[in-house]
Order: sequence, then structure tokens, then C-alpha cells
Amino acid sequence: MSKTILIVDDELNMRIALADVLVECGYKVIKAANGKEALDKVHKENPDLILLDTRLPGIDGDEVCRQIKKVEGLNAKVIVYTGYVSAVDADKARVSGADDYIVKTTDISLLLERIKNLLNRR
Repeated sequence: MSKTILIVDDELNMRIALADVLVECGYKVIKAANGKEALDKVHKENPDLILLDTRLPGIDGDEVCRQIKKVEGLNAKVIVYTGYVSAVDADKARVSGADDYIVKTTDISLLLERIKNLLNRR
């Protein structure tokens, strides 16, 4: 059975591009454009992994991550996937409960490797 990944990004083109790559790799993909939509989909879909942008309209990614990590029975791994390179942002992501932090890059193989590693962790 394929693993489900929730992509949370306010940029439509990013959601589409990531979804295309992940579907091609055999993952089931669901998408959200903001924090509220992400939290709704987490409760409905129970994804295995969440790719989460930090800068979102409404509820920001750090707060979304904190709320996700409080959902009882949800074992989703969270990768904060952001365009902002900052040690402060990386620390905030870890404090909010993120399992990994990756700066958006054109090297999609790095992201795929991290996804695979997190999904294989028990």
C-alpha cells in the first residue's frame, strides 16, 4: 500500500510540481493551500508524511506543525520545506515538532531521500 503525503504550500505551482514528482514515485498525494485546510485534511486523511511550508496565510507552518503533533493517533512525520534559509527558522521548526527541515531546492533527489528515510523510520 502506498504512503500518503500531504503537501502544504500556498504556491500553486509548488504544490503541482511536488505532487507530480511524488505521484511518479508511487506516493498518494493530497494538497492544502493554507494552515486551516492542512489541519482539516490531516484529520480526514491521516497522512503518513506532511511537507509543510512555514510561511502560510492564516495559521503559519510552525503553528500547524504544533497542532499536528498534538493529534492523538496521528503518527505523521513532518518535513518543513521552506524557501527561507535561516537558523532561526530551522530552530523554530524543530521546537514546533518538525522531524526534518529542508530548504526548497532544485535538487529534488535530496527531498526524496529524506522522505524515504522518514517513512522507513518506525
